[in-house]
Amino acid sequence: MKIDFQKIEQKKEIINFVKKISKKFPEAEVFLVGGAVRDILLKQTDQIDYDFLIRNVEAKQLEKFLSKIGKVNLVGKQFGVFKFLPRVLIKTQKDSWDIALPRTEHSGGSGSRTDFNIQSDPNLSLEKDLSRRDFTINALAIKLKVKNLKLKVEEIIDFFEGQKDLKKKIIRAVGNPEQRFKEDYSRMLRGIRFACQLNFKIEEKTERAIKKLIPCINNSLNNERLIPYETIAKEFLKSFYCAPLRAFDLCEQNGIFKNLIPEILKMKKCLQPKIYHKEGDVLIHTRLALSNLDLKRFKKQFNKEKNSIELIMAVLFHDLGKPYTIKTPRKDGIDRIRFNGHAQIGAQLFKEISQRLKFSSAKFNETMAAWLIENHSLMVSGEIEKIKNSTIEKYFFNEKYSGEDLLKLDFVDTLASIPLVGKPSLKKFYQMVRRIEDLKKLNKEKNRLPKPILNGHEIMKKFNIPSGQQIGKLLEILRETQLKGEIKTKKEAQEFLKKVISHKI
Repeated sequence: MKIDFQKIEQKKEIINFVKKISKKFPEAEVFLVGGAVRDILLKQTDQIDYDFLIRNVEAKQLEKFLSKIGKVNLVGKQFGVFKFLPRVLIKTQKDSWDIALPRTEHSGGSGSRTDFNIQSDPNLSLEKDLSRRDFTINALAIKLKVKNLKLKVEEIIDFFEGQKDLKKKIIRAVGNPEQRFKEDYSRMLRGIRFACQLNFKIEEKTERAIKKLIPCINNSLNNERLIPYETIAKEFLKSFYCAPLRAFDLCEQNGIFKNLIPEILKMKKCLQPKIYHKEGDVLIHTRLALSNLDLKRFKKQFNKEKNSIELIMAVLFHDLGKPYTIKTPRKDGIDRIRFNGHAQIGAQLFKEISQRLKFSSAKFNETMAAWLIENHSLMVSGEIEKIKNSTIEKYFFNEKYSGEDLLKLDFVDTLASIPLVGKPSLKKFYQMVRRIEDLKKLNKEKNRLPKPILNGHEIMKKFNIPSGQQIGKLLEILRETQLKGEIKTKKEAQEFLKKVISHKI
């Protein structure tokens, strides 16, 4: 595979860095390693995490030199890693480069990512350093040289056939998969995340090891989890953000749901009324809804924009409340299978799961996702044309929540609900879209509605009415009339309220 440095960011800074290291330490060997090599080979150079390995230079000498040419953060020093930024990038770049010495890692055997005896050795062979990596595609290195002010690849080092696996699109553990995962159980989730992120297949022995060892993800030592929920949240959410349907299938097939979110599996074999859900049980419906996020029809409707992780989680959990609220004709003597209150129950259950797995540690907006779940049935019951404008404002012009994501959730949910006769109908969805567009015409700023003409204090002062329920009712009536386009000025609003108060309207 060929290396092309032309399109990578910070190329000039890397050239200067390699030149300075080589000049100061002629015996030094400079390598770009790990995920950075993988991404360059795959031509995925939008955001590269730079990871350099420096051989034949003592740690103290390297630290002293790096401090002279840039900013050094010693947070990873005990692991033989320096967080470094060249001086020219300090003001513009947040993400540091990792500068490491060759090192060996000896697992303590617990499976915790922190339970390693790490020994750095400037003269350690590159093969031994790379052999401690998780997957073959991350165990690659490029030996760097600068020649005629250009960055040159002296050679691509590949001891574990990582390039072959990149070409075949395979995630394969370095060496013995069970041994790699027992060193750090979080690597199992990383493997699934890479499969989703890169659209790769997990190699058979590697996947077999994941299925066997995944219960260990919950192991603890001295009442402390070996793999923190913060790590789990990060990998789980990244997987679903990259490829929702692929993540769903891999999590179900490899026991992720069973061991981390067993509540999801309650949707399996939870029957639905066939008149509305010919597709099958609630879990089948949920998978179908996730798959609809990839439909051309969906992308055309919503301009192909990347979906938020809050929306994706809302799709995954939107019907979580159904197994907990199901009522059947046989058991409960009702006309058909029903799930009264499932949206509200599902939202509450989701909050409990999100808090248990610490989703918020991964910059996840739990409140937003729970709101989407709680309100996902908004357009199912009742006639769209009879919904008040002020209600539409509450759900689709709310600065705190995403009305766009609520529309998206309805779209994929509706298309995943296959009726016994005919096809799913998006009639109500398009009716709501038209209502929203009509409201947008009331204001020059298309995604905002005009501000209320009068506030509560103005009404109290003008009509000498004390604070109370009557003010709230008058505000509601006035706002609804304003959103119909029937009132546009304060004078018109005052005249209108005068008639309302005197019961002439």
